[in-house]
Amino acid sequence: MKIAVVILNWNGKELLEKFLPSVVAYSKEATIYVADNASTDHSVAFLKANYPEIKLIQNTENGGYAKGYNDTLQHVEEDVYCLLNSDIEVTKHWLTPIIETFNKETDTAIIQPKILDYKDKTKFEYAGAAGGFIDKYGYPYCRGRIFNTIETDTNQYQNTTIFWASGACFFIRKKAFRTLNGFDESFFAHMEEIDLCWRAFNLNFTTKYIGESTVYHVGGATLNASNPKKTYLNFRNSLFTLTKNASGNLFILMFIRLILDGIAGIKFLFSLKTSHTLAIIKAHFSFYAHLPKLLNKRKLISQKSGYNKTNSIVFNYYLLKKKTI
Repeated sequence: MKIAVVILNWNGKELLEKFLPSVVAYSKEATIYVADNASTDHSVAFLKANYPEIKLIQNTENGGYAKGYNDTLQHVEEDVYCLLNSDIEVTKHWLTPIIETFNKETDTAIIQPKILDYKDKTKFEYAGAAGGFIDKYGYPYCRGRIFNTIETDTNQYQNTTIFWASGACFFIRKKAFRTLNGFDESFFAHMEEIDLCWRAFNLNFTTKYIGESTVYHVGGATLNASNPKKTYLNFRNSLFTLTKNASGNLFILMFIRLILDGIAGIKFLFSLKTSHTLAIIKAHFSFYAHLPKLLNKRKLISQKSGYNKTNSIVFNYYLLKKKTI
């Protein structure tokens, strides 16, 4: 089995300088690619001068995570893709348990390793932690991270089937990626991997968490959590994902989501984060503008029940005070 580690870059020369050395040192089993999304810094020149052994793919525009990888992976023919953020430090033998799992478990299509915080390596990192799940109303959460509660890693989460894998370090078989027609490019960035995993679930593909493989993620290196654009994309794309993939009565689900998102907006308002309240409002207007296309996409996708481990993570977290799984 051949594996490709594919790093998407946009104006990230400093991140490449810092994190490429660990990828090169500890990924001897893989072919390493960097896909550049039309950077305007010196990323390409840096790669050509310092890493001529890395395969460079130059995209003609910055189409974000979704289009960037869709365009890139048309040119990558290895059996398994590892989509790796440029702000991740990998560890010795990180690929070994992943490759072993893919070889042994032919029904496993997607894998996520343990993702810890580069800034505090004892704790899980927000984006993925020990594997993701989603509640009835489309709110994602992880083992080791629910909303802003982040746990210390004590090896409490074992290998298991999960619902979604983090796009920060996302392994997928080429065959599965192409069967699913890649990422939905209307997302641009954020939550497109959850949408892909949901479509994979609906087609009976299996997604796994493998904790013997560990990586450290900076997180927010390209778009910080304090940026209202991130709030906008997360809320909008969550609605996109729910509309396309959820089973059951979509009208009721969306009505409840409207209420819950409104409460989130009020919470931001009382916290004097008015730009984030406006971001949620803009997210909903964008969602309504896209709704006809989303409903057409829904007709082309099979929906399957049983995707949620909890009815409402919002209710459990904020009212019942359940901060961990």
